[in-house]
Amino acid sequence: MRRVLILTLSTALSGCMVGPDYQRPAMTAPPAYKEAAGWVQAQPADAAPKGDWWELFNDPELNKLEPLVSVNNQTLAADYAAFEQAEAITDEVRGQLFPTIGLTGSATRASSQGSGVASGPHTSGTFEGSVSWSPDIWGKIRRQIQANAAAAQASAADLANATLSEQALLATDYVSMRGADAQITLLQQTVTAYQRSLQITQNQFNAGVATPLDVITARAQLEGAQAQLISAGEARAQYEHAIAVLVGHAPADLSLPPGQQIAALPEIPVGVPSTLLQRRPDIAAAERVMAENNAQIGVAIGAFYPAISLSALGGFSANPVTSLFSLSNALWSLGSSASETIFNGGTRSATVAAAQFGYQASIATYRQTVLTAFQQVEDDLSNLRILAQQAVVEQAAVADAARAVQIALNEYQAGTQAYTTVVSAQATLFNDQQTALSVQQDRLLASISLIQALGGGWQPSDLPKG
Repeated sequence: MRRVLILTLSTALSGCMVGPDYQRPAMTAPPAYKEAAGWVQAQPADAAPKGDWWELFNDPELNKLEPLVSVNNQTLAADYAAFEQAEAITDEVRGQLFPTIGLTGSATRASSQGSGVASGPHTSGTFEGSVSWSPDIWGKIRRQIQANAAAAQASAADLANATLSEQALLATDYVSMRGADAQITLLQQTVTAYQRSLQITQNQFNAGVATPLDVITARAQLEGAQAQLISAGEARAQYEHAIAVLVGHAPADLSLPPGQQIAALPEIPVGVPSTLLQRRPDIAAAERVMAENNAQIGVAIGAFYPAISLSALGGFSANPVTSLFSLSNALWSLGSSASETIFNGGTRSATVAAAQFGYQASIATYRQTVLTAFQQVEDDLSNLRILAQQAVVEQAAVADAARAVQIALNEYQAGTQAYTTVVSAQATLFNDQQTALSVQQDRLLASISLIQALGGGWQPSDLPKG
């Protein structure tokens, strides 16, 4: 029996694992991004923004808010609990590799009467230790550990991806709020300009060189701008409320003072497409799911092999109990068992086939995730390139429109132009100024989206070890 036990132990410790060993499927990456011409190329030691990527925008208020996301955001708290659960499940399965050891003890006090002769009460007892073990000869448990460890790593990558998404959403809401602040400032300046125009028109009317229609038109234009100014606060308040929730506060508990729109766009190192496979947590999650599904094939194949278990028991049993631990009262036993299913209607074969198809599906999902990542980066690069061109033209349009307003006012005061010319020029200036603000906001949002598409500050080393 001892030889059998030693042989079984050595076989279990050095035995091979059934099922295929995992190898990451090849994924061809293009040599360069189509839209990357003119962009900052990452250096080998500077592949991506590290950690606090939002600091690239150089906004002190944003720098204060972003760290609160990973601390207080309740969506991330749920994702973190799911990751901890996945790790605990891995530890639970890993425990099956080791023997189960138990101790039991009992004591009984009884009396008996036989052949009419009574015997006094006596106490008997037992004390036993037991060991049972199902050695993982075929590697089924180890494959399950591999699967659960990969699932835990996928959960960690999902958590990192969710964190990046929430951080990007906060940055997006913050930029949008500052865009609303800039819109309010523009409307305040527009109201001031329209008040000045109304005063000029009123003076012209008092001097007898303007009509009542000119005064009414100027007043209506002013009142329209004032109404827009009142309405502009609605969007601003909603963005502030959204920011409060993202950092784990009730909207009533967070107030952000008005501020300027972020003026400078960050320089974002783009790198080459092949680095994207190591820089995005969603790609890492998809790759870990492949590893999990591959290990599940081995788990399914393991069901074809017999289940072997070993057991041992040793202890003492005595009556009376005072001599319990005497060698003469020692007892022991060794045992082993094996079981094998001969026929189950093809269930095991179907389970293996299902695991294999699950692995094939995860390969397709991984490849699609990578292709989508390439597309997102290309989209953001092209958006930023086109918006930069639009910003140059729009700034020129704003400057020309401002000069047109001044000329129209001068000509109106000189009596050579109707007031409708002034109104038209002012409306053109206001529209161009709004478009310029919108283009700047879109450029900032596209920058955030590009950083997110590049994986933010995430690194593969952030994953837990399996």
